Amino acid sequence: MELWVLFGVFTLLLCIGTPVAFCLGIASLATVLVMGLPPIVVFQQINSGMNAFAMIAIPFFIYAGDMMVRGGIAERLIRFAAGLVGHLRGGLGQVNILASTFFGGVSGSAIADASAVGGIMIPQMEKRGYAKDYAVNVTVNAAIIALLVPPSHNMIIYSIAAGGSISVADLFTAGIVPGLLLAAALMITAYVVAVRRGYPAEKFPGFATVGYWLVAALPGILLIGIIFGGVRSGVFTAAESSCIAVVYALLITVFVYREMTWAGFVEATLGAVRTTAMVLLVIGCASAFGWLMAFLQVPQATISAMRAISDNPIAILLLINVVLLVLGTFMDMAPMIIICTPIFLPVVKAFGIDPLHFGIVLILNAGIGLNTPPVGSVLFVGCAVGKISIGEAMKTIWPFLGASVFVLLLVTYIPGLSLWLPNLFR
Repeated sequence: MELWVLFGVFTLLLCIGTPVAFCLGIASLATVLVMGLPPIVVFQQINSGMNAFAMIAIPFFIYAGDMMVRGGIAERLIRFAAGLVGHLRGGLGQVNILASTFFGGVSGSAIADASAVGGIMIPQMEKRGYAKDYAVNVTVNAAIIALLVPPSHNMIIYSIAAGGSISVADLFTAGIVPGLLLAAALMITAYVVAVRRGYPAEKFPGFATVGYWLVAALPGILLIGIIFGGVRSGVFTAAESSCIAVVYALLITVFVYREMTWAGFVEATLGAVRTTAMVLLVIGCASAFGWLMAFLQVPQATISAMRAISDNPIAILLLINVVLLVLGTFMDMAPMIIICTPIFLPVVKAFGIDPLHFGIVLILNAGIGLNTPPVGSVLFVGCAVGKISIGEAMKTIWPFLGASVFVLLLVTYIPGLSLWLPNLFR
């Protein structure tokens, strides 16, 4: 009965367009009332979900990414990417993907990536004769690379949802190879589509020019090394690295690039506060929802149900992937991680699957969901920047989604892609 109330209220509210955070919170409150528990339990769980110390890293990484967009770092990373791969067929599409990989390494946010890189690249691609749907589809699919490379704040959320038992440093390390693999798959797809549509390649600017652009972009690239190297070596924690990222971004944009104005600083600060408030509200409400599922023994029931279907880890992983891909079509990333981790982590452990490996699979699944309607937040941002409808983008997005799903299957069934690098550092 209680589970029907929990999922029924959540689904009903979601179908009528209620924001996800309120869907989770109201469903949790309704279930608690049906169970006869005091309503304050829900608010205690919301507060507990937002009060984890490691959560401090999320607003600071958001803040650092916002300052980088406004302070010129994104533009210089894009220019350097143009020098490296612009001469390939469909050059600006290749530039878009490589620039997203670079920028993802300093922002950790797919939405920030789609907004920053898309805001610069989509208009340029349109001017050079690229169709809007191609420009948008390249942008939004490349943006999910940011979820796999450090400093992805969704990896921090997964670590917290797993009870803090999984190292953030290991997660940062585990996502690098899958992230680069996804970038390579998308670049190949962009090349094939560009050849079919007859898109041109850009002129190679020369090694001297590329070297100059590298020097200009170096301060932004160094931040990737500072964050990853510091966390991986144990010099500072993920929370401390996020604070260092903010200070570093401020110093670079003010004193090196000299593009950060007072108005831009205030706007970046207010933007980070607004984004943080939304993210933490979703996380808090999802924590209450997840606590209720644990209280109602959903994980144990899931393990029993999956054992009844198969004892083969390959089949179990395939089934989990299908469920996560379906959930990703109507659930945003943060609540999906917080809700699904307590359900599926005991399952994968029971079948001998490494929790670190599963974390990368979960994050990649949720990332693909960000590009599928009806709740595809990254797809919405890309379409808004490109000024096309969701329907127009979806007509031609399939090769790129196919490439992402192909990489998902590789990462799922070749654990070494996620575990090799972390094991190398141990």
